[in-house]
Amino acid sequence: MTASTENTFGTLRDARVAEGGSLSRSLVLDAGKSGDYSLHIVMEADSRLDLSVIVLPGASCRVDLRVDMEGPGAEAYLSGIYICPSNEAVCIRTDVNHKVHHCVSRQLFKGIAGGTARTDFYGKIMVAQDAQKTEAYQENHNLLISDTAKMDTKPQLEIYADDVKCSHGATVGRLNEEEQFYMRSRGIPEKEAMVLQMISFISPVVGHIPDPGTRAAVEEIAENAIRTM
Repeated sequence: MTASTENTFGTLRDARVAEGGSLSRSLVLDAGKSGDYSLHIVMEADSRLDLSVIVLPGASCRVDLRVDMEGPGAEAYLSGIYICPSNEAVCIRTDVNHKVHHCVSRQLFKGIAGGTARTDFYGKIMVAQDAQKTEAYQENHNLLISDTAKMDTKPQLEIYADDVKCSHGATVGRLNEEEQFYMRSRGIPEKEAMVLQMISFISPVVGHIPDPGTRAAVEEIAENAIRTM
């Protein structure tokens, strides 16, 4: 599969990125698109992959992503946000398998939960014994906006090679009060300071959405949702 950019992979279940090819896909879920979604990608040598998952308010879903890196020189970037201000239930699972040498994967997922929402993130990176010179990074960061929301995160690394660069990290926290105090001291109202913090929090993922039209629409919907949280 050669270079392509599409706004959904909801109907796609399996794909192979051919040697030297690239695949860019975004899944955008809103209140009318709740349900289960899965995607399995096999990557050949020197291929490129960019997947993003955008879960907007009102959507309850489970998203499963699996990437098998079977050719050297493959590079994959997986990212996503989930904004859950009410009673949504969102589960995202990623499974990235480095099967051969000299491949790179990066993952960045961010979530915001309020109300009685429940979110779960399970991310797994596996580096096979023959996958030397692997680089694999995974981050999952979350903001709790209410005392009744729940957020679970479980990043995992399984490494069987010895010449690799790998890391994973996860956080669940609240808005930074020191940043709010600084903005309020500069004349920014408390509510607006909180909004600006949340927009800044998700901006690295939203700004990476490859399609300009999708990116602009998500920016608008996300900001409107954040302002009502």
